[in-house]
Amino acid sequence: MQQEYANLSLEDRQALTRAIINLLDSWGIPDRDQVQMLCLPEGTPVRAIRQYRHDKPFPDDPALLERVEHIVGIADALRTTYPSNPAMGPIWIRRRVRRLRGRTPLSIMLEDGLNGLVQVRSHLDCSYAWHHSGSVR
Repeated sequence: MQQEYANLSLEDRQALTRAIINLLDSWGIPDRDQVQMLCLPEGTPVRAIRQYRHDKPFPDDPALLERVEHIVGIADALRTTYPSNPAMGPIWIRRRVRRLRGRTPLSIMLEDGLNGLVQVRSHLDCSYAWHHSGSVR
């Protein structure tokens, strides 16, 4: 994703950034947790999220862009899982899931970092999990 992001126009990078922040907002994730979930560079103030909502694009940072890719994958999987009820995504994110050891997907994504994002995405998207496990060559 990093190469693709670097090739985007400023306007497209701004639009992608706004879309990701809007998605995290729709999930009800507070700004301080968005900073953590996105793994924004060290020292990024919480108020930076406000700038990302408007016109500041995300930095071209490999760790951040990898997380964005997983967040998009999770959002796509939620749309597929609940095609007739888009309000279920934010609800599901906050519910304890037995297959996730009784934890909420949100707590996993925040507390376990990149591994947590991969775990949640793998739980929701069996084709990603199958590919990620190395079953596809």
